[in-house]
Amino acid sequence: MKKVVNDQNAFLEESLAGILEAYPEYLQCSDLDTRAIFRAGTPDKDKVSVITGGGFGHLPLFLGYVGDGLCDGVAVGNIFSTPSASTVYLVTKALPVQKGVLYIIGNYLGDLMNFEMAAERATADKIESKIVIISDDVASAPRGEWRNRRGISGLVFAYKIAGAAAKKRYTLRETACLVEKANENMATFGVAFTSCQLPGANLPVFSIGEDEMELGVGIHGERGVKRVKMMSSHEISEMAVQMLTEDLNLSEGDQTAVLINGLGATSREEQHILFHDVSQCLRSRGVILKRSYLGEYATCLEMSGVSISLLKLDPELLMLLSEPAYSPFISFHGIR
Repeated sequence: MKKVVNDQNAFLEESLAGILEAYPEYLQCSDLDTRAIFRAGTPDKDKVSVITGGGFGHLPLFLGYVGDGLCDGVAVGNIFSTPSASTVYLVTKALPVQKGVLYIIGNYLGDLMNFEMAAERATADKIESKIVIISDDVASAPRGEWRNRRGISGLVFAYKIAGAAAKKRYTLRETACLVEKANENMATFGVAFTSCQLPGANLPVFSIGEDEMELGVGIHGERGVKRVKMMSSHEISEMAVQMLTEDLNLSEGDQTAVLINGLGATSREEQHILFHDVSQCLRSRGVILKRSYLGEYATCLEMSGVSISLLKLDPELLMLLSEPAYSPFISFHGIR
């Protein structure tokens, strides 16, 4: 597959160099590790510092959510791989810690191990920290075992809520509890029409026919839970909304936010067709759509496909989602 590269083995380093050169007024890295990235400028010492991290290849996840009203720092791992504990620790030490540090990660074993090790080092330095593990992928475990699910595009809701709460001077405990509440009340389902291909690899991660699609894919090129014939947008929407509303026990009058996420090679035009169908499916069930987000929020290199996330809202979550936020990669307009 053709890619814009110089050296396949330097894909991550060269891409990071380009990002840091493009946005020096917003992002900077540790002198000891270019993968330890945090907000540029004068840090706010009166708020909780929000840190995330994960493998490269998902832009704007994870790096793209470092910004005003979002995360304060990120630890970057190799493509589809966990960042090291030392990188997480360097990000932690680069940020204000007086009000504590909240780590937000997806539910992957490597991420959990390395962030826990970094948190232990922070504790030894008398830095208070909490870890919230996002687990929104309905295809990876049933609702009764929702904490065992993978974390995918639901991370976006978590960043937005945590960043807004921290900016409003919520305490570390309050901010973590809000993200936990959001985590329990969100669900995501993804479908893929093509696979992706890692830089330097000779073949895609998996092969799929022109008339087929994968149901329940992750964001690391994982195969889905089922392969079926290609469906229409309406059929995908009806299937996903039925699954997600049942999972969240949404009923008539409940309020929700929906996120339509392109996995890397699905056009905005297609996403809006899907959104129209998803909104119709929600409306037919009496579920009230209060906030909608469309675009590429958590990708898988050049994979073609989409994920649909729902977040069941209460007044506080809706208020935090409605606050403005900005990074060089993504922005959320304030809504009053």
